[in-house]
Amino acid sequence: MLRSLYSGISGLRVHQTMMDVTGNNIANVNTTGFKTSQTTFQDTLSQMMRAAGAPQAADGVNQAAGGSNPAQVGLGVRLAGVETNFGQGAAQTTGRKTDLMVQGDGFFVVQNGTEQLYTRAGSFSFDANSNLVTPDGNFVLGWNTTTGTINTAAPLTPVQLPTDGSLESYTISQDGTLVGVMNDGTKRPIGRIAMGNFVNPGGLEKAGGSTYRATVNSGAATVGTAGTGGMGLMQTGALEMSNVDLGQEFTNLIISQRGFQANTKVISTSDELLNDLVNLKR
Repeated sequence: MLRSLYSGISGLRVHQTMMDVTGNNIANVNTTGFKTSQTTFQDTLSQMMRAAGAPQAADGVNQAAGGSNPAQVGLGVRLAGVETNFGQGAAQTTGRKTDLMVQGDGFFVVQNGTEQLYTRAGSFSFDANSNLVTPDGNFVLGWNTTTGTINTAAPLTPVQLPTDGSLESYTISQDGTLVGVMNDGTKRPIGRIAMGNFVNPGGLEKAGGSTYRATVNSGAATVGTAGTGGMGLMQTGALEMSNVDLGQEFTNLIISQRGFQANTKVISTSDELLNDLVNLKR
């Protein structure tokens, strides 16, 4: 069989994957905290037709000869990877004080059952039990206090407002501290929202619901406070929108479509050659 058939098939597969990734990016153009993905291609093994030859010096018997380059025929293309771009998305002002946006690096830490996940989507609210939660009901993690002193070295727990009726109102500062106004007129910290960061955010695995989970290549999360350890600050009353660039995605759409069409042409031309070979005897 012709090598070009297999090369064409491999080209169809990877350009279909590129189309899938591009379509997903465009579908999530208005998804809060969404990070765009991009595909990278690489060639597969090449078949050696002739090995390289070293230059030969004249030795009295043989004449001098120049070196020759290897002759290889490629066997197609394959997907090298699908990378996530964690660039900053645009800010959308909402006015809700439980809507939070990270300006810079870092992730909110949330709990889904027994699993700890990470997200850039800061559309939070308080549930009936005064726990700060995501739209999916995942707990937003941090530290709580009843004394006014926040111990960030303690284990993470769901962020919760006081339930004893002493709280009148609250604000959230740039470092994620919830400052409560008590019914006696005093102000004191009542909790702090934690943030996590990674040595290699590109190694995170998408877990659905605009969340990510740590992997062996992302490294373990470094948990701390916003504004420390290379992590950005929190902005209240705003959300980080998708970082999808529609102009770039439409360009990728055209590129993937043309690449797919070109590879179908390779297959159809190879088929015509095979048909000519089969009909040689006629």
